[in-house]
Amino acid sequence: MKIDLTGKTAIVTGSTAGIGLAIVAALAETGAEIVVNGRGQDRVDAAIAHVRAHVPAARLRGVAGDLGSESGADSFVRQVPQADILVNNLGIFEQGDFLETPDADWQRFFDVNVMSGVRLTRHYLPGMVGRQWGRVVFISSESGLNIPPDMIPYGFTKAAQIAIARGIAESVPGTGVTVNSVLPGPTRTEGVMEMFEKAARESGRPAAEIAAEFVPMHRPSSLIRRLAEPEEVASMVAYLCSPQASATTGAALRVEGGLLRHPG
Repeated sequence: MKIDLTGKTAIVTGSTAGIGLAIVAALAETGAEIVVNGRGQDRVDAAIAHVRAHVPAARLRGVAGDLGSESGADSFVRQVPQADILVNNLGIFEQGDFLETPDADWQRFFDVNVMSGVRLTRHYLPGMVGRQWGRVVFISSESGLNIPPDMIPYGFTKAAQIAIARGIAESVPGTGVTVNSVLPGPTRTEGVMEMFEKAARESGRPAAEIAAEFVPMHRPSSLIRRLAEPEEVASMVAYLCSPQASATTGAALRVEGGLLRHPG
């Protein structure tokens, strides 16, 4: 199957590393023009150079900014007034004790993980509807259904993304615009590897050993028994953004290695 998105503009938020960067690389292969986003211009420029090294013909534009704030989102949409594809990938995660998590941290998770996607979708969706074609994808997580007890604020925001994506899809029936969420499982991103490095420093054990045992120990229902790779998630996203996925909307699609046991 060849995915051709020539002439389409795609935004991937939080796309200087990890899953976001892999999504940019996957979409670059389709001929779309892609807006790469991160907080700092240096990281945005490095991400663009990385993708161009692998996809020399990639059509990329970098727009730095903090999309976790209202002012940052407003600045971004002024620089990128229209888009055909919006991948709401920006997100943060941290481990922590529920009883010790202050209100400010809950608000920070909500602003970055939820409101960034809400604000951008609110801006770009009317144009997609007017053109009778568009794709909106929220990068949620299996943690939105399988809430980790040591990452409750994160899981809460990921559950919110699933609900928001479904609700938005319900609001634009018959328009040619699809809205979906993607639920990765534990994935070999820079952020996850940093978490393992921190655990290694605290325990005195090798980080590679901690990484290897994470899925069997903490996600024992996984059927692949390993971390997913960012490119595996990106392949699902590229398909959802394609013309071929026109009948897939309002869905929560899993790339979590089968660890969620209940169907649906």
